[in-house]
Amino acid sequence: MRLEELVQALDLTELTPAAPGGTDVEITQGYASDLLSDVLAHAPAGGVLVTLQVHLNVIAVASHSGLRAVIFSCGRTPDAEIVERATDEGLFLYGTEKDTFDVVGRLYALGIRGGDS
Repeated sequence: MRLEELVQALDLTELTPAAPGGTDVEITQGYASDLLSDVLAHAPAGGVLVTLQVHLNVIAVASHSGLRAVIFSCGRTPDAEIVERATDEGLFLYGTEKDTFDVVGRLYALGIRGGDS
C-alpha cells in the first residue's frame, strides 16, 4: 500500500508536510514498539513505526533503521525541533488520537505486516 493511501485510510494528521521526497512509496511492513532498542533490532527498513514515544531519539532510531514513517499514537505530538529533524532526514511523521492497539489493528487489516511476516 502506498504511504499516501495509508494516511488517508487511517485519517492521520500529517506533521511533516515539508519532508523531501514523496508519499508515493510502497509500505508493506510495520512495527510497533516504545522501546527504541527493540525498534533498532527489529523494525523493517522501508516500513512504518507506531509509537507513543515523542522525543528526538525516535527520529534518530527511525532514520538509522531505514523506516519511512512514524505514526505517533494516543494524541501525542512532537515539538518543532523533532519535526524539523524528521524533515531534514526525509522521515514522514503522522499523528492520531487512536491508541497503538487500534492503529496496529487497522494497519494489519490494510495488509501491512510485521517485519518477520
